[in-house]
Amino acid sequence: MTVNSPPRHLRVAVIGGGPGGLATAIALSKIPNVTVTIYEQASVLREVGAGISIGSNTWNVLELLGVADTLTSGHPTWVILNMNGRSGEELDRRERPVDGIKRPPVRTQRTKLQSALLAHVKPGVIQLSKRLVRMVHKDNEGVELHFEDGSVATADLVVGADGIRSVVRDTAWPDYEIKFTGTTIWRTLLPWDEVKDLDPRFGITGWWHTPTTHVYFSPVGEGLWEIASRAWQDPEVHSANKKSWGVPVENAHVESYFTEYLPSVKEALTRVPPGAWREFAAFAGPELSQLTAWDNKVVLVGDSSHALSGAFGSGAGFAMEDGWILAQALAYWKNDTSKALPLFDAIRLPYYSRMYAHLASEASKRAARLKALGNPTFDERVRNKIITDGGKDMSWIYKNDIGAVWKEWVGRLEGAS
Repeated sequence: MTVNSPPRHLRVAVIGGGPGGLATAIALSKIPNVTVTIYEQASVLREVGAGISIGSNTWNVLELLGVADTLTSGHPTWVILNMNGRSGEELDRRERPVDGIKRPPVRTQRTKLQSALLAHVKPGVIQLSKRLVRMVHKDNEGVELHFEDGSVATADLVVGADGIRSVVRDTAWPDYEIKFTGTTIWRTLLPWDEVKDLDPRFGITGWWHTPTTHVYFSPVGEGLWEIASRAWQDPEVHSANKKSWGVPVENAHVESYFTEYLPSVKEALTRVPPGAWREFAAFAGPELSQLTAWDNKVVLVGDSSHALSGAFGSGAGFAMEDGWILAQALAYWKNDTSKALPLFDAIRLPYYSRMYAHLASEASKRAARLKALGNPTFDERVRNKIITDGGKDMSWIYKNDIGAVWKEWVGRLEGAS
């Protein structure tokens, strides 16, 4: 390391107590002379949603955080299916190699990941019922945080881990705008025993598709089974009343979007207990030109930094990678944010830029295939929407080794010094 001065004391405010915020706090707590506080708007810290996928990239960062051994629950997802939801035809089957894998890919409950992370957050770090309403740039004094309860705090560095509707982002980047994509998701968990008689394939993680909808089924461990069903709704009509968090919704409303499916799929939806569905709307926003602001006093991690509406199914992993890299950059530069935050930007911004480019490319290819089909049938439209590997190497996401990425960057820094 080229920096020999003692690290400055740094007050860090992490806004948001989701996986990204918790991981950031865990990583920062290992750095000398850093005081970290998580400000979470909820009065009780609980994860909203149903299941979450833990693949190689997420396991890698959980290992680095020291959390991996604490997460012990989940359903191994060695096989993943894509099915025609109306005919039951198997359209794609991915079988992941077992050899050489330290930890299996799993689908687990979101609450299990949160509990594992919470077990490694030091007492007194989290403050609940702290809804951020305003930030003020105080120049050399840092950033002043104003909360809904009237309290005020000051930080040298603010980490926006407050999700796709980030107050931190919207304050520091006031022109940024997210929009409803047209995709609505309904999620729930129910006992596997309630549905296991319907179809043995329901015990395998998989998607069941029509041209504009899909139903995702997966065990998540501990005898529970997840449903995540999606449908497209015209944003011009439905944007005004859409929320990104879980809103209770009637069973009949959900079922009305999936009438074209196999009887077994429709029956699975009817077995959801009344009141168990939660509705989530997918929002997305444009690519940011940088993830830092206010003279390196504000930085974004997770969904706040790349509003991609969960397109890759690994958002928690990305957020935790962000938090870990931020901590390494601060440690390397002895808490000098004027050097650490540009380094964070240099590492993570191109990664998210590549994601935006990939999504644009895939959308363009789908549109071209549909145009070539002319007047496609139901089944042709279903086949066209299926995302298959197709020779495309996606290991840069799903096998990303964030520890190796950091070592490579340290090599560059040392080589340049």
